[in-house]
Amino acid sequence: MSDNKMDLWRRVFVTDPAAVKQITGKQYKGNSPKPYWIIERLTDEFGPCGIGWGFSIASERYERFGEGAQAETLHIACVRFWYVLDGQRGELEQVGQTRGSYTTRDGKFLVDEDAPKKSVTDALVKCASYLGFAGDIFSGRWDDSKYVAEAGREWAERRRQDDPERARWIAERIAEINAADSKDKLRKVVEAALEVADRNADEDAANQINAALAAKVAAVKAKAAAAKAAESAPAGG
Repeated sequence: MSDNKMDLWRRVFVTDPAAVKQITGKQYKGNSPKPYWIIERLTDEFGPCGIGWGFSIASERYERFGEGAQAETLHIACVRFWYVLDGQRGELEQVGQTRGSYTTRDGKFLVDEDAPKKSVTDALVKCASYLGFAGDIFSGRWDDSKYVAEAGREWAERRRQDDPERARWIAERIAEINAADSKDKLRKVVEAALEVADRNADEDAANQINAALAAKVAAVKAKAAAAKAAESAPAGG
C-alpha cells in the first residue's frame, strides 16, 4: 500500500460538476453525486466490478409505519462493499433506505417498486464516500460556488489530459520543432502551436511546446559550440 494513506482520498475527493444532481423528494435540500458516475470512478480506481471491487446485500427488510392497506413502509438494505487497493482487500458496510409506500402531499397513495434498488444504490454510494469518493459533496464543500467553479476547471483539465487527440497533436508539434532546420521554420511552428494552445486555454500544452523549444535551442547551441571547438582545436601531429 502507498506510504501516503491519503493518496486515494485526494484522487477521488473532487467531484465533476457534470456528475452532480440536486436532491429532490426529501425534507432537506442539497446535492448528491450521480450513482453511475460513482460506479465509473470506482472502476477507474480499482478495475471492473466483480474483479477490483464489488458488493453484496448483507440484509434487507421493510419497516411498516401505521396500520391498514395504506400503511407507509420504509425499505432498508445493508450492503457489504469490498475493494482491492495495492494488492490488499478492504471491506465495509453501510445502510441505505428508501420509502417503499407512502401518501403524497395531495393525498395519493404510492408504492415504489424500485425501492429495494434505490436502497442498495444509496448504501453503495455511502460506502464509496468512506473512501473519499465525492468527498467534497459529503463534507459540505459543494455549498461554496467558488469551490464548484474550481472543481469544474480541474475536471476540464483532467479531460484535456486524457484526450488522445490532444496528446497526438502535442507530440506532432514537438516532432515538428525537433525537425525544424532553420530559425524561420522553428519560429513558424512554435507560433502556430502556441496560438492553438492559447485559443484552447491549454496552459499545459503551451508549457510543453515552450519546453520543446528550449530543448531545441539548447541542442542547436551545444552542437554549434562543439563544432567551433573542433575547428579551433590544433591538428594532431
